[in-house]
Amino acid sequence: MWFSLDTIVSWAKRKWFVYPNSEIYGGLANARDFGPYGSKLKKNIADIWVKHFTQERDDMVFMDTAIIAHPTTWKASGHLASFSDALIDDKQTGQRFRADKIIEDFFESKRDWMTDDELAEKYWVPNLSPESWGNDWMRDFIIKNIPNNPDTGKIAEWTDCRNFNLMLDTHLWPVANDASKVYMRPETCQSLFTDFKAVLDTTRSRIPFGLAQIWKAFRNEITPGQFLYRTREFEQMEIEYFVEDNEEIAMKAYNQWKEDCMNYWTNVVWISSDHLRFKDHEKLAHYAKAATDVEYLYPRGFGEIQWIHNRSNFDLTQHQNESWKDMQYSDPYTWKRYIPRCIEASFGLGRQVMVVMLEFYDEEELEWWDSRVVVRFPKKLAPVKFAILPLVKKDEKQVEIAKKIFKDLTKQFACEYDDNWAIGKRYRRQDEIWTPYCITVDQQSCEDGETVTIRDRDTMEQKRIKISEIADMM
Repeated sequence: MWFSLDTIVSWAKRKWFVYPNSEIYGGLANARDFGPYGSKLKKNIADIWVKHFTQERDDMVFMDTAIIAHPTTWKASGHLASFSDALIDDKQTGQRFRADKIIEDFFESKRDWMTDDELAEKYWVPNLSPESWGNDWMRDFIIKNIPNNPDTGKIAEWTDCRNFNLMLDTHLWPVANDASKVYMRPETCQSLFTDFKAVLDTTRSRIPFGLAQIWKAFRNEITPGQFLYRTREFEQMEIEYFVEDNEEIAMKAYNQWKEDCMNYWTNVVWISSDHLRFKDHEKLAHYAKAATDVEYLYPRGFGEIQWIHNRSNFDLTQHQNESWKDMQYSDPYTWKRYIPRCIEASFGLGRQVMVVMLEFYDEEELEWWDSRVVVRFPKKLAPVKFAILPLVKKDEKQVEIAKKIFKDLTKQFACEYDDNWAIGKRYRRQDEIWTPYCITVDQQSCEDGETVTIRDRDTMEQKRIKISEIADMM
């Protein structure tokens, strides 16, 4: 059963997962803060990603690079010249929109009764990826088929499509001028490329091997929106995997990474395979030999959650040319020297949080006209693993036992102590935040000193177990 994005957004705020940023001042457009539970969920996802892609492999190195890099980094990578979106203005309102986004939303509104092939044929377009059409074609399509402003619904007076760079800039040093201008990185991978030689020189890494990191990136998106789907400040989880300078080997590695990433989504995060698909890029970036997106079935339709690129050896070559530093790899066995090719796997951490919320949120009808919100999240990602609940708040013995259990369990697991309201209401509260188990300390616990009642979130079944056995449930 699908639930609207509005339902998820409302629940996320009410249950301490995600808050609007600067809400007391009216908010900042689509900036979000992760609350007490949301920050734990985000960390759990990040930890599992690191464990799966780096800890459990012997060919990966984990990194943590700076947000601000030398400005020439972005000249070498091509971001200064070509990292832009085609934007179109409505002269009547002064509003600015991403041209490709307007067209994509137009197509999405018609997918309930038309297939992609029927859409392409009806509107005489080569594909349904408008960014590949060029600015003039996008403008002509908008004028002909989307005459109204998407926000106001009134007739728009559209301008030409123009490219605007998406990088956010700032200044170092006391005086703000062109000499002090630097950029907030729009992607995390470039520092991995500029550190490539340092890693080779100081570690035992040998081709093939990869560099991975999770950290902040910034893009001056003109149309952020859809909750955590597109924000100006976000966290990327990126892998740059280096292979021999051979096209056949690079494509084999590219296809292997496609398989590995889909395995991650379906067998590590447990997203239904019915809700996932690959979508190959019809127009490749200037650096790419092959590219695909992993897409998730959001309430509004399929949208990107990850991309996988065969970046060739473009980046290392560019940085070698700009820096005059040798980026070649010397094979210790064959003595061949070459600039390696690179396969990139890039994930958005915020989008992963959003996807698991959508995937596991549920509203369940119970007996006697009762219902509950329950989030059936895998145990390893749940923000709270155990809730410890004394049945009677005023019973000092129950409270004493409950607090001791809480103190012992928190050495291994994220736990929550809750003694407010009736026990049934506390159970519901934990169901809504994905807590797998509720531990209830009752009168029998006081009498025998060694057992408690444990309640399973999914089945709501309760049974008595020994206190010493609680940790084994995880």
